[in-house]
Amino acid sequence: MASRLSSWPAIRQMVGGDHSGRGAAVRSPATDRLRPRTADADAIVKSICPYCAVGCGQNVYVRDGAVVQIEGDPDSPISRGRLCPKGSASLQLTTGTAREYRVRYRRPHGTDWEDLPLETAMDMIADRVIESRRRGWQWEVDGKKVRRTLGLAHLGGATLDNEENYLLKKLYTALGAIQIENQARI
Repeated sequence: MASRLSSWPAIRQMVGGDHSGRGAAVRSPATDRLRPRTADADAIVKSICPYCAVGCGQNVYVRDGAVVQIEGDPDSPISRGRLCPKGSASLQLTTGTAREYRVRYRRPHGTDWEDLPLETAMDMIADRVIESRRRGWQWEVDGKKVRRTLGLAHLGGATLDNEENYLLKKLYTALGAIQIENQARI
């Protein structure tokens, strides 16, 4: 009878060396061989969940240059390692089959969309920023030196964290823009 009682997990936990009860769970050789997919990550990158204005912290696990897992960051004072269902599913943003790696572009006065490589689209954006800045540049207004452009403006949204807003403010100020705003509720 004593041997039968000692096979019960609660009894085994009390009389054995497993006071935390971790050995009470059913284990098999297959489960002993399992390792978390984050165990062999090359790097852990701190990030912010992209979905809402709360700003929950995320740990992004990278192996061989690819994202292999995204989990809540226990060091985050906001979320303390927890994520909502959308945040928990944010791995699909980087690895999902629906992710686009090209840009859909419709030329001015065009009726059809065409696919452009991302690099081409980024070059087009840079060219347009430079041209808009040049066309909207003002050296003086009403005899006062202003050195600014009204050709650029920025409106940040809820998924931008403080660090991103800081960098965007620096960028647009360096470009000479004065219409710079962040609205956390859009």
